[in-house]
Order: sequence, then structure tokens, then C-alpha cells
Amino acid sequence: MQDKKAQLEPEGMYHIYNRANGHEQLFLHAENYRFFLEKYQHYIFPIAQTYCYCLMPNHFHFVVKIRSEEELLGFSKAIRTTTLPKFQTLEELKGNEELKEQNLSKAISKQFSKLFSSYTQAFNKVNHRKGSLFMKNFNRKKISDSNYLLKLIHYIHHNPVEARLATTPKDWKYTSYAAFISNEPTQLERAEVLALFNDRDNFIYCHQELPQLTGIELF
Repeated sequence: MQDKKAQLEPEGMYHIYNRANGHEQLFLHAENYRFFLEKYQHYIFPIAQTYCYCLMPNHFHFVVKIRSEEELLGFSKAIRTTTLPKFQTLEELKGNEELKEQNLSKAISKQFSKLFSSYTQAFNKVNHRKGSLFMKNFNRKKISDSNYLLKLIHYIHHNPVEARLATTPKDWKYTSYAAFISNEPTQLERAEVLALFNDRDNFIYCHQELPQLTGIELF
């Protein structure tokens, strides 16, 4: 079993997932889902490519590929804020690969933490609550096998069906499924995902079946 707290590294692909504290809900209304995805776009798109996602009332899943070292360091240089305080230039880190890896990993994780913190603050204000909303320390599992990736995407899109919130994957608004069966512009890695399934028709056909859960850690 792979580490649920794997170090986030440039060009690594990961399953990112977490749930609400206790019996709380992360999303109460359609606006909550929309706002979370807006915050995700702001904090995560600059540091990672997104392959699929699913937002559920009390938890979420994302499959992402962290951007290259050069892209990450360029992003840090461009914003010039305390958002990524551990980033340094390549020149400053030459000869100290271990420090560079540690700093990059911490900075990437910081972006996810800022996403969750930003959403929690807004959610708490609107709902007159206090304290953390998400479970501490989000889960991240490294993906190194394309067959596992295919099964994982299938599983993630089927989450609402398994939870009896939808009859088919396309019936749930808050997943990436619709983007893959559409020709509308998207910031998701649509071409690469559809290639995993050979083509769009096979993507749709596979999603009509129940996912193969062998090797998938259910959440």
C-alpha cells in the first residue's frame, strides 16, 4: 500500500483526497461546490494539471500531475508573495538537491493548504461556525501505473452512483465527467484522459459499467 502522505514532487501524479471533520458536510448548496472549484482554479491550476475530480457532500477526489520544477519556480518568481515562502531560484539551490526537493514539496503542499483554509474561512463566515472543516492533513497517493490511473478515474467518476446520489456518472454535476464527453473548452487534461480509454466512445462505454475496485483504496 502506498503512503497516503507521499511527498509531492514535480511531475509526479497523485490522487488527492480528503473529507469533512466528523459528520460535517463540506458542501451544503450548489454555490459551495462552485466556490470551491473557483478557489481550486486559483490555487492549484498554477502548480498542477488536473486529470479528474469529484466533489461529494462530505469529501472530494482529485487526480493531478504536479507541474515541472521550472514551471513551479517560475510561478513562485511571478507572484513574489509569501504564498510559497520556501521556493528559491534554481541558481540559489544549485548543489543542494535535497533542500530543493524539500522546499518544493512544502510549497506545493502549502498551495493545497491555502485552498482548504480559504474555503473554510468563507464557509465558516456564511454558516456562522468556527474551527476546521476538513480532516487534518489531506491524503495524497502517488500514481505510477497507467492501468491504475484508468481504474482510479473510473472509480472517482462513479462515486456519486455508489453513494446513491446519482443514477449514472453524468447525472452528478460536480465531477469532471461532463468535460470528457463534451467538446467545450476545458482546463482539464481531456486528451490524455480519453487516450487512456482509447477514445471518447470507449470512455463512455466503460463508465456505463461498475468500476473495477481491485487495488483501489476505497474512501
